[in-house]
Amino acid sequence: MTSDLSAAEARRIFLHAQDLGRARPRKTPRPRDIEAYLERQGVLQLDTVNVLARAHYMPLYSRLGPYDTAMADHTLWGHEAGHAAEAFEHWGHEASVMPRTLVPLMHHRMVSPSSWQARTREKLEAERPGLIAAVQEAVESEGPVTAGALDHLAPRERPKGQWWDASHVKVALEYLFITGRVAASRGRHFARTYDSTQRAWGLPPSDQGDWGQPAREAHQALFDHALTASGIGTVKDLCDHFRLPFQAGARSPDVAGGMAWATSAVERGLAQWVTVEGWEEPTLLRADAEVPSRMTGATLLSPFDPVCWFRPRLKRMFGMDYRIEIYTPAHKRQYGYYCLPLLIGDQLVGRFDLKADRKAGTLLVQAAWSEPTPAPGARRISAATTANVASREFLTVARWLGLQSVRSGPRGNLAPSLVPAIVNAARD
Repeated sequence: MTSDLSAAEARRIFLHAQDLGRARPRKTPRPRDIEAYLERQGVLQLDTVNVLARAHYMPLYSRLGPYDTAMADHTLWGHEAGHAAEAFEHWGHEASVMPRTLVPLMHHRMVSPSSWQARTREKLEAERPGLIAAVQEAVESEGPVTAGALDHLAPRERPKGQWWDASHVKVALEYLFITGRVAASRGRHFARTYDSTQRAWGLPPSDQGDWGQPAREAHQALFDHALTASGIGTVKDLCDHFRLPFQAGARSPDVAGGMAWATSAVERGLAQWVTVEGWEEPTLLRADAEVPSRMTGATLLSPFDPVCWFRPRLKRMFGMDYRIEIYTPAHKRQYGYYCLPLLIGDQLVGRFDLKADRKAGTLLVQAAWSEPTPAPGARRISAATTANVASREFLTVARWLGLQSVRSGPRGNLAPSLVPAIVNAARD
C-alpha cells in the first residue's frame, strides 16, 4: 500500500507550519513578530526554569533569532505605559500565555468543577473563613498586585518554609486565577501579578455573564487552531497542543471526542485524511498546508518548544526519544539536566546540556550528544557538521544572553568534536 506522504514530507510540513523551515530572518524582531507567533501557535508555555533562559523566551528565539526580551515582555504583558497586554495567562498547554482572543475558549476550563478546586475551597473556608471573597475584593480594588502585597489579609501563622510553602493568600489567589475570577499576569522580573478580569480582559469574572464559549464549541475551535499550528498530525498529536482530552468518540452532550473534532474539520474542508509512511495512526493534513521541498533552518529548540511537547510525535517524526531530565535524580540522568535538541534542516541531530553561568559570563556546554540514527527517510548528518553548526549557534545564544564566552565539557559522544569547533567558530 502506497502512503500519501513520505515521512520526510510530513516532517517538512510540520516544521514549515512551526515557522522552522527556513534560516532565521536577519532583521531585528519587532513586537508584531511576537504577536504573529502567539497568534499562530495560540499558546506559549511558561515555566520558572531559568537555567539558560526563561521558558517562554526560547521558542521565540528559535524562530526569530536574538531579540530584546524586554520588548517581548512589554508586548505580552503591557509593561509600557499606554501599551495594552496582547496576551493572558491560563492553562492552555500547561501554564501558558495565550492571545487574548482565546479567553472565551478557556472559559469552560475556568468554570468546570474539579477535585482540586473543591478541596482548595473547602480547606480555605475551614482555615480562613471569608478569605477567598476578601482576596477577590482586594484584587478588584487594588490590582494589579502581587501575593505579597495582600499577605496582611491572612498573616502567616508560622515562618515561611522552603519549596511549595504557599501562604493562604497565595492559595486563594491561585484558586481565583484557575477559576477565572481574577486574571494573572507578569510584572517585571517575571513576578506574577493579579488583577480584575475587567481591567485585564475587558470581561467580567467567569462566574458572571455568558461571555464564554460552551465546552463543545471551544474544544472544536482549539482543535482547529492546533491544526493550523501543526499543519499535519495524528488526532492525538493535535489534541496535545491545547491539552484537549483525547477520546475516541463523544462521551457526553457537552464534550466531543478527538475523532469527532477531526471529522468535523474534514467535513468543513479544513483538512483531509492522509496516510504517512511509517505512521500507524490516521493523520490529518490541513487543506492549505505547504509541502516544502527542503528545509534550510538551523536552531536550538527547548524542552518547552511545541516541537518537543509530545514525545510520541517527536519519536515518530524525528526518531528522537526525548524527555526533560530536570526532575530526574542526577545519578539517573542519561543526557543532562537541561538538554536542548539541535535542528538542522529537517532533522534533530543532537542534544546539548546547556547552562548560562551569568556570574562568570559563560555559556556552559555541560554535555554534547549526537543522535545515533537519522530521522526516518533522511540521510545522516555527520558529527563534524553537527559540531560546526552547534558551535555557531552557541556563540549566537551567548551573545543574545549577554555572555562573553562558550566553554564545553568532556561529557557526551560529540564532545571531542565540539571543543575544536567552538574554537574555530570563535575565530570566524
